[in-house]
Amino acid sequence: MAPIVSIVGKSNSGKTTLLEKLIPLLSQRGYRVGTIKHHAHADFEIDYPGKDTWRHYQAGAEAVLISAPGKLALIERGPSDVSPLKELAGRFTNVDLILTEGFMRDSAPKIEVVRAARSKELLCTQDELSAIVTDLPLKLSVPRFDLDEVEALADFIEAKFLRQS
Repeated sequence: MAPIVSIVGKSNSGKTTLLEKLIPLLSQRGYRVGTIKHHAHADFEIDYPGKDTWRHYQAGAEAVLISAPGKLALIERGPSDVSPLKELAGRFTNVDLILTEGFMRDSAPKIEVVRAARSKELLCTQDELSAIVTDLPLKLSVPRFDLDEVEALADFIEAKFLRQS
């Protein structure tokens, strides 16, 4: 299985923005990156009412897959709680790295994003972290990257998680 690295932090701390910058850098280096997003609410929809796949699902299909040239999506009925991260990650067969957004309680290595405008406190303990991305002058025993040091963060991820696997 591909290595998993979880990007964690408080809501609106910049996790998605960081991933939007990190994914293309790693892709340009030749890595295939998959992502898994933890969503706290059970009522999210990625399909639209009235569309064929939505209608199939509403009719009771356990799984609906839509396929088009160059893209496919699978919608499945899932358990009432979130599946373990390794189980979710096991669905990826064609990636070199899995980056998650969230999954703070999982044991996967974590990189926490802490932005002064949002909070000055960490969610994780230093022992739980592989690195931190922040605009605060925090002195920790893990590597620290400024919010705009995405290239350096990509170097760190490549060295620590990709070259070892």
